[in-house]
Amino acid sequence: MSPRGAWRAADSADGNGVLTGVRVLDLSRVLAGPFCAQTLADHGAEVIKVEAPSGDETRGWGPPFVDDGASSAYYDSLNHSKENVCLDLRTEQGRAILADLIAGADVLIENFKAGTMARWGFDFETVLADRHPHLVYCRITGFGVDGPMGGLPGYDAVLQSFGGLMSINGYPDGSPLRVGVPIVDIVAANMAVSGILLALLARERSGRGQLVDMTLLDSVVSILHPHAANWIAGGGIPQRTGDFHPTVVPYQVFPARDGDFFVSAANDRQFRSLVETLGVAHLADDPRFASNRDRSAHREVLAAALGERIAEYDRVDLAARLESAGVPASSVNTIDEALTSPQVRHRGLFIDTDDYRGVGVPISLSSSSHRTPRPAAARGAHTTEVLEAMGYDPEQLARLRAAGVFGDPGQEG
Repeated sequence: MSPRGAWRAADSADGNGVLTGVRVLDLSRVLAGPFCAQTLADHGAEVIKVEAPSGDETRGWGPPFVDDGASSAYYDSLNHSKENVCLDLRTEQGRAILADLIAGADVLIENFKAGTMARWGFDFETVLADRHPHLVYCRITGFGVDGPMGGLPGYDAVLQSFGGLMSINGYPDGSPLRVGVPIVDIVAANMAVSGILLALLARERSGRGQLVDMTLLDSVVSILHPHAANWIAGGGIPQRTGDFHPTVVPYQVFPARDGDFFVSAANDRQFRSLVETLGVAHLADDPRFASNRDRSAHREVLAAALGERIAEYDRVDLAARLESAGVPASSVNTIDEALTSPQVRHRGLFIDTDDYRGVGVPISLSSSSHRTPRPAAARGAHTTEVLEAMGYDPEQLARLRAAGVFGDPGQEG
């Protein structure tokens, strides 16, 4: 079986995106890897997710559940637009099928425990790089595979804690807080996408793939701005500031008449426009607030004065007034308010059709379209279809199915 003929012909439908024809094998589970692969699928890549018979554990991370309880909203939002093959990689037959899938892949994404792929005979450096020189291999781990913490498992909240992010999130008089989304995993996914695309570009020039070595630790350290820069330059240990910005004033949440409202005045012009709009124009000429340095030194006094005025406005009215004045500001929207806002709808960031209901594709290119998302597939939904296209005959499939390579007989899709 030739390396480039192991899969069926890659999807070549017009209008799917710039990655049409790129084959991605998604061996990952939970968040960072699946989200990375889904992003590639959004832009045209043919993505086959290989799922264990036990299933990606996020299928059970609910409520809410979808498809009559077969899966969770959590899982579906990370695995749309993929095909799904169920394989028990603990079996020799399952690993043989995996070898065929790898032979036809342009990109492989995995986040197994360090050493797992090597134990199965698929180590990149010593096996796959020579066997499949075109392959771009993306490994996502918590801390990496070497060094003092190499091989340790990584979890989003653990990395938020270890990497310093949790120490700067929350209010000064409260406990450190986890960011309300799995931000470390999400950033790692997006960085992995960037790494894969860089490696594919390098392959165009050299003809060879390479390892994209992504860790959650890399991810969290990369997003510590400006706190890391402030410590490097000044030596002071950054502290929690709640909704305040550590260096810009005012830049915080205030209570409006009908809910929470965020205001930013990042320069002197914006500050003057803000206080003029609020009817306290004299504050712009107060020497205590003349510059951002002065405003930082008198943060609490200024916040109290602005808060009194903001509390007299409804959020929508004040947002419109400040928008006209060129001052960045917004209601603190709930998730439903954000997703159903006219601008989010206009940008195609929330899709609600008979075929798909979910978040849209966030990357827009002027000359290239992207794939319209399709719902996440059931575990093993495409096992037979994919393997038949790879040349497995009905008798082979029946034997593999009976042996449990596709999961419990009768449950495989």
